[in-house]
Order: sequence, then structure tokens, then C-alpha cells
Amino acid sequence: MSTDIDVTLDGGRRVRARTIGPADAPTILYLHGTPDSRLTIDICAELPVSAPVRLVAFDRPGYGGSDFAPFSLASVAEDAATVLDAVGAERVAVLGMSGGGPFALACAAGLGDRVSAVGVASGAASIAAQRAGIAEIDEADRAAMALIGVDDHAAAKAFAVGFGPLLEVMRADDETMLAAMGDLMPVDHDVRAIPAVRQGLPRTMREGVRQGAEGCAWDNVAWVGHWRIDLGDVDQPTWLWYGAEDPLAPPAYGHWLQRQIPHAQLVVRRGEGHLGIYPHWDEIATTLTAASR
Repeated sequence: MSTDIDVTLDGGRRVRARTIGPADAPTILYLHGTPDSRLTIDICAELPVSAPVRLVAFDRPGYGGSDFAPFSLASVAEDAATVLDAVGAERVAVLGMSGGGPFALACAAGLGDRVSAVGVASGAASIAAQRAGIAEIDEADRAAMALIGVDDHAAAKAFAVGFGPLLEVMRADDETMLAAMGDLMPVDHDVRAIPAVRQGLPRTMREGVRQGAEGCAWDNVAWVGHWRIDLGDVDQPTWLWYGAEDPLAPPAYGHWLQRQIPHAQLVVRRGEGHLGIYPHWDEIATTLTAASR
């Protein structure tokens, strides 16, 4: 059974968090994608696992039920520590999906021994740090990226405009949303057909953008440019899972991360796309929780 709580941080800002699973089971802190929300762990909780696991997730500022405020990789790690205190989770593995990958790594770099292991599933990488990646984004996003570190608020405003068409899709019915995902991620057709995924994806993504695009925009400010964390500080066991046919987070992102992180293992699955976290959930959860013992 899932439980939502509102965690109040210094200054009165609220973060909405969600927990599922036995309190005495190994805990995975899940960092959601761009766009997405804490509700993704409902999908994971319906998938088979070999052993019990407790899942904790929270909406980043401006997503779902969390108050908006400008944020960074490091500030989200600080929010994560407060959420973990609130739910009574002292030591956890962290897992980031897609745009949540950089934030999972920030938690590992910033929270030290509190994080036992790190997983990144189809995770984003710094576009600015990869010369080839810059050519893959459109002109408007390149202009926004040029503002990162110069005027982050202006950069976020520019990125938010680019999310407009996606927000329109999110306001549509479930079938229209899933069809649009099919256009973006054609290789993941069988994954989207998994009942828990088919039912849960529209719900969690719609929840993520119910306040608008500001959360998504600040995600881009945090990780599209040069990251303001040192990946060399990620000294926990780290797994990087990528699909060889993923158009949104290609294996080159995983190779880049592997070069930056001291103890990273890269797994690239042939014939798979962006949503590999779901068909491989048991393997991912078991790997991360085993490292927590």
C-alpha cells in the first residue's frame, strides 16, 4: 500500500514524497524522469520481484505535489536527505530513471555513506560535455543551454517554452498519450503493453506536469549543461543500464558516465529502448538491494 506525505523543509517549502513496501525491507530511493513523478514507483511495485523492497520517491520542485523553487543537482540531493529523514530511511540505494539519473548520482556524491549503491536506468548525461550531443538538440534548446551558468532563470524560461507541445500531449486521453510515446520510443512497444506500465505511465506523467513545465525546465538547467557536482565523488558501487536502441538516452551517455565514475559497471542491452527499467525491474531491484546489505 502506498503512502504520501508532505515534508516541510527550511523556509516552509513542501516536498511530496511517496513510500511503498515493508518498512523493514531494503530501501531504494527512486529519482523520477523528465517529465514524471513520484507515482512511478506504483508501476514498479506491481512488477514481480524476488524479495521484498521498500520504495521511496519524491516530486522535485514544481513537479506533482511539490512546491516550486529553482533547483540544482546538489539541492535535490539535500531535499532527498530531508525526505529520507522524514520516512525513517537511514541507508538506501538510489536509482534514477532518464532525467532522474543525474539526480541519483548527485545523491550518491553528496550523501556519502548514507547511499549504499547507485543505479542509473536510461539516464541523462551532460549534453554540454559531449560535443556530439550538442548537434542533436534543436536550435532553441541550444540557445537555452548557452544561458546556463550565465542566467539560469532565463535558461529555464527558454527551456519551458520547448516543453509546450509535450504538455499538450499530457492533457490528452491515455491512448493519445501512449501513442505519442510510441512515436518517441518505438522499440518499447512490448514494454508499454505490460499492464502495469500501460495503466501507470499516463497517470504518473500527467501528475508530473500538473503544475506546468517549470520542473522540467529546471531539470534541463541542472543537467543539460556542465554538471555542478564531481562524479569522481561517487565511490559507491554503480550500475548504468541502457538500451542499445534508445533514441532519448543513447548508450553514448552511459559510456560518458562510466568514464567519469570510479566504480561504474555499464550494461547495454541489445534491441532495447528507453523503458528497460520495467522488464528488468527484478534484476535492478535485486542488484541494488544486494549491495545494500
